[in-house]
Amino acid sequence: MKQVTLGVIVGNRGFFPDHLCDSGRDEVLRVLDQLGIKYITLAKEDTKFGSVETFEDALKCAKLFKEHRDEIDGVLVTLPNFGDERGVANALRYSGLEVPVLVHAFPDEPTRMTVIDRRDAFCGKMSVCNNLVQYGIPFSLTRFHTEAPESEPFREDLKWFAAVCRVVRELKNIRIGAIGARPAAFNTVRYSEKLLEASGISVEPIDLSEIVGRAKRLRDDDPGVKEKLDAIRSYVDTKGVPEESLLKMAKFGLVVERWMQQNNLKGTAIQCWTSMEEFYGVVPCTIMSMMSNSLLPSACEVDVPGLIGMLALQAASGKPSALADWNNNYGEESDKAILFHCSNLPKDMFCDIRMDYQAIIAGTVGKENTYGTVVGRLKSSPVTFARVTSDDRAGVIRAYVGEGTLTDDPVETFGGYAVVEIPNLQGLLRYICSSGFEHHVAISMSRTASVLEEALGKYLGWSVYRHNG
Repeated sequence: MKQVTLGVIVGNRGFFPDHLCDSGRDEVLRVLDQLGIKYITLAKEDTKFGSVETFEDALKCAKLFKEHRDEIDGVLVTLPNFGDERGVANALRYSGLEVPVLVHAFPDEPTRMTVIDRRDAFCGKMSVCNNLVQYGIPFSLTRFHTEAPESEPFREDLKWFAAVCRVVRELKNIRIGAIGARPAAFNTVRYSEKLLEASGISVEPIDLSEIVGRAKRLRDDDPGVKEKLDAIRSYVDTKGVPEESLLKMAKFGLVVERWMQQNNLKGTAIQCWTSMEEFYGVVPCTIMSMMSNSLLPSACEVDVPGLIGMLALQAASGKPSALADWNNNYGEESDKAILFHCSNLPKDMFCDIRMDYQAIIAGTVGKENTYGTVVGRLKSSPVTFARVTSDDRAGVIRAYVGEGTLTDDPVETFGGYAVVEIPNLQGLLRYICSSGFEHHVAISMSRTASVLEEALGKYLGWSVYRHNG
């Protein structure tokens, strides 16, 4: 996972004790070092203690940030004293950065409230935020109004903010691949490329026949094919799977990998049902699982918005994500359901896995044409779920996010599956249906709903519903 780099603005207001900016700056930078977060900030010789107070200070800070605009993922505004509201706002405005901003204020100590040591950052934070609202600059807040830099809440807030920055960075100016056409029977995965493009997400399409055609041209003894075949065998138990099917998977995987590298793509959405089976003779599930497990997520049925949800969850958690179906009720337990896919879910999510054939499609195209699924039960774990959709009628991108638990409740079925427990699941299902969301949902073994809510809603400007039970 790429290291996050923050621009740091130390706010100052001269008639408050400015020695606090000197010590406060050191404290904050020390915590950033401890958390492995890189930073770019004014040096102490650039301005008084490296803080921002005057318009001249703001221009110096803005110039520094401009010089590092390709590195900076977000900005931390920290107030060791009241801080100058205009200095902070002007530094952000003139930097031209469009990245997440976190506003932090130091706490006062009841025993150190003399004119020499009183901070008043509690009050100054409100003034800074007021100006940011006036300037139209979106910003995030720490959980507590004031937090000591060495405190656990501040450390957790920095980790949370770093995750927000990763999601925004991942989804802005990203290129993803769409392999094949949307299956005719899947109206539910329609989407608007133009709305995605307006958010900085570009879709690179290619016809499935081109991928299959290139795969068929590859020789069986091609070194790249042999390497991919070895990777498949080391990834999953292939006992009972015909050698011919494994060879087809290896060739398909190699072609997709090369195409992604040539086009700088960070994920794929692939047509499967039932062109792959009828005209190539395998399912792409194992290859998709391998890509998702290596943090190059892959979604089925050309579900591009589903892939975007996977990318967002992956960026927030640093873990592989998956696309599953909201598939079945779990008996009479209203807050539980079964998540399912055929499946192409990443290996790291499973208790144990093996390769098999696609039992549903096999009845139509023949078992011999459907090898390649990755099947088994998912681990019990906390889970965050997310769904992104393009609302073409309203001209907006919408999403919902929430959290639950993958349980150990007994269930016997095929494919990749899990029992999920979500508070007020019935309310969520009503929201999904009444709002016209798809039956696919992206999942991650993490607790990152608040990260996605902040990143997608506040900084990407999407309409986000947070399910809280």
